[in-house]
Amino acid sequence: MVSTRDQRSILPYYVAAFSLAGAVEAEAVLLLLDAELDWAELAADSGKIPVIVTSFHEAVLTGAAAAGLGIIQLEIPEATVADRLTQAILEAVSREWVKPGASVVAVYSGFDSEAMDSISVIRLNERLGKLTARDLKKLETRVPLDTLKLVVDLAVDIGREGREGKPVGTAFIVGDHRKVLEETRSSVFDLVKGYPRRERNLSDVRVRESIKEIAQMDGAFVIASDGTVEASCRIIDTAPVELTMTTGLGSRHFSAAAISKNTEALAVTVSETSGTVRLFQNGEVVLRIEPFRRAMKWKGFQAESTAQPE
Repeated sequence: MVSTRDQRSILPYYVAAFSLAGAVEAEAVLLLLDAELDWAELAADSGKIPVIVTSFHEAVLTGAAAAGLGIIQLEIPEATVADRLTQAILEAVSREWVKPGASVVAVYSGFDSEAMDSISVIRLNERLGKLTARDLKKLETRVPLDTLKLVVDLAVDIGREGREGKPVGTAFIVGDHRKVLEETRSSVFDLVKGYPRRERNLSDVRVRESIKEIAQMDGAFVIASDGTVEASCRIIDTAPVELTMTTGLGSRHFSAAAISKNTEALAVTVSETSGTVRLFQNGEVVLRIEPFRRAMKWKGFQAESTAQPE
């Protein structure tokens, strides 16, 4: 637990944060902390403004929760302050504690890791969101939720990490795989061909890591409903269809949208330029996910209509 002196040094910041939150009509105050506070006093000072405490330390979160404050466990210890704030805000949005488009006042250590020294007003863009199982359950599809979650999580990893320091763009066509194979053709050697089905399932972490390597090559992955990788490096050669697409999206997205309309499959794309993951169904984008590292920019979000082709 921090000392009384440390408590006094932090007090002006969170009191100022509550005042600022009232002035800008923020939906919540977010505290990014590595030390315990007098949670009862903090809760009393907050008035009607919801307080969300986020930290890596269980002791900090336990004390905050006991005082009735919202808590979020951080997951990436080596992350930058911006990425920690991103994770916390995305989690708050997914739990419906704050709405996309709202404002949040954040208090954190921006310059000195040993002291609270920064307050920011963060305005959440309407497109800010985080994929949850609840989002996937809303989709009317024959693809099991577990398979779809595996594919989307893998796509988000590729969008965030790239490979060997380089951005990677790719696509996954999930479900209705026999029809999809008829609507696609090989671009190069199929790097999963010849392996037993049990050695091609995305539930195996080794398979997912291998897919990240193969994703650097041209073409899409064809994934069966049970999570088996049926083919890699496939060029989508489906019949032309009429699509209404956002300006700035490239051929990978148009092809994915088309095959999702011509088959009962879902298509998941990873943008090489931004890392953005999109899920297409019946020719339309039904989910859009922004990986932490490359997509989130606190200085503002660029509208898709002005973005460069992806």
